Amino acid sequence: MRECDVVVVGAGVLGLSTAYHIKRRHPELRVLVVDKFSAAGQGSTAKSMSAFRCLFSSRVNYLLSDSSVDFYAYVQNQLGVDLKLAFVGYLWLLSEREYGELHPVLDGLAASNLKYEEFEAEELAGRLHLNVCLAGDEEAEVLGLNDVYKGVLIPKAGIVDADCIVKFYEEEFLKLSGEIHYGVRVESLIVEPCKPLGIPGEPFFWQESRVSGVKTDAGVIKAKKTVLAAGAWIPQFLDAVGVECFIKPKKRQVFAIEAKKPELKQLLYTGGFNPVGCMPFTILPKPRVLIRPFPTEGVFWLSYADDFPRAFKLEEDPQPEKSFYEYGIYQVLVKYFPQFRDCHPYSAFAGLYEINTLDGHPVIFEENDLMVVGGASGSGIMKADAIGRVAAALYDGEEYADLYGGRRFKVSDLGIKERRVEREKLQI
Repeated sequence: MRECDVVVVGAGVLGLSTAYHIKRRHPELRVLVVDKFSAAGQGSTAKSMSAFRCLFSSRVNYLLSDSSVDFYAYVQNQLGVDLKLAFVGYLWLLSEREYGELHPVLDGLAASNLKYEEFEAEELAGRLHLNVCLAGDEEAEVLGLNDVYKGVLIPKAGIVDADCIVKFYEEEFLKLSGEIHYGVRVESLIVEPCKPLGIPGEPFFWQESRVSGVKTDAGVIKAKKTVLAAGAWIPQFLDAVGVECFIKPKKRQVFAIEAKKPELKQLLYTGGFNPVGCMPFTILPKPRVLIRPFPTEGVFWLSYADDFPRAFKLEEDPQPEKSFYEYGIYQVLVKYFPQFRDCHPYSAFAGLYEINTLDGHPVIFEENDLMVVGGASGSGIMKADAIGRVAAALYDGEEYADLYGGRRFKVSDLGIKERRVEREKLQI
């Protein structure tokens, strides 16, 4: 049996950010991170599209992402740690109806100094060789596709390397004498009475009890505080002890296309949108197929978040579905960008989003010496630093967390009992 002050279950970006910020506040504590994989960030973090944005409909998600992005820029520009962070921007291609729905959100965020630029459809058509008018296209009509009315570019957004961020937190945590044990599978939470009586079968319902650690395939780990940051696997552990977290797993898939054809190379390296000289991360009108540029590799990553009727399902090793690209993404993509016609993925991968079904915001709360940190709903990387700071403040019992840049955040706003957030409308 091992003993520590804090055991963190999960060495993904949220688990390591939380472990780092707790250890940074309390260098004297023995903080132990355990993960079933052989290295950091090999679960859902590794299956991310590795992009970031500060455009959200809710004030809370904007604040979490904006402060985290500022911290990552500081790490790269001031500390000299290459996170492969590049502000290529997010370009939202919008139908007339979508533009009308988004504009009040943009006006609200503009008051928070979020800058954006609007493009008319005709200009986008010329610069990106984009089909903005689908009138008369019977297939497009069957697919329910809309014309592009306008484009909205968010400059404070872009791409990053998830593995680099994970390694940064891992290395900083280890420098503080934190411990990480890889290849250790947590089997269950351990529940014990706060005041043991030595009676077989305790704790009984009339005893006050707590989570006192975890049982793993390598033995028992006892801790004064247990942090569950296991991503999509969080509800599996919590269901066993009757704790609700409103997190459910849902598969997301990414397909890679090489920019071999001249017209695809031209699209990938379209200038004029950002300092990088490449196409922005682009979101098509609903059903919102996503195009993530990978300029250093000469590749596009393509995805789509199919909410209905995609099942909430926990898969140990989620696999991409060939038909999902061929009969889904591809059919939509080529209507707007004919450059992709006859292109087939050379690789693909799939991971799990940990969807917060309440409102699309992270869930950070404590119950019976168990802290839960998760529910990032597909935007964990872009909010990870802020989430770690909020979790560390919760550990210390503080009412407010100090986010990077001096902004303050009320910890209970992301809890369950006193939750105060508006529902996020811009999940992708």
